[in-house]
Amino acid sequence: MTAPAPRPDRAAARTAVACAGLAVGMIGLAFASVPLYDAFCKATGYDGTPRQGPALAASADRTGAGMLVHFDTNVAPGLPWKFSAEMPSIEADLGETKTVFFRVTNTGTKPTTGVATFNVQPGLMGGYFVKIACFCFNEQTLQPGETLDVPVVFYVDPALRSDSNTAHLSEMTLSYTYFASKNGQPVTASVATTGAAGSKRDF
Repeated sequence: MTAPAPRPDRAAARTAVACAGLAVGMIGLAFASVPLYDAFCKATGYDGTPRQGPALAASADRTGAGMLVHFDTNVAPGLPWKFSAEMPSIEADLGETKTVFFRVTNTGTKPTTGVATFNVQPGLMGGYFVKIACFCFNEQTLQPGETLDVPVVFYVDPALRSDSNTAHLSEMTLSYTYFASKNGQPVTASVATTGAAGSKRDF
């Protein structure tokens, strides 16, 4: 005697439950992937993201071979700020801790808040540019005409000379862009303009 065939409505219900579970799992993975990807980039320097870490010990191996580090500063449309480095570039021995100040001024007529993003070029150098302290991703609110000096403390890891992909490089660029900020996140010019016109915010 043959077993009765499964009822079509039960099979369809099982399929619907499985599909719903898969969809929920994919959505959860999409949300989790953003912080995981960010943490991965900071730990490895992937895609030109500078690493974060402490200064090298005084006894650490250092070389006299210098690296010319250029500084590129930008302000996105919608934020009335002027932004520049104290010097366009600096020569740094590998492993040597360096401090460079950047100056930002609110040239507008009302208080505004900005946040800086950054990357390193060539992208392969991101894993060897180590930030000890940085103003990036910290919201800054400036009053009309106010000027703020902010530092970045870094070193270039001597290990880059052991990597065949970067051993020949002698220059790199650290690039920053200030964006208008909302809840600690960079926003586009259109969002910044809409927010300023549609709400009153106490800074």
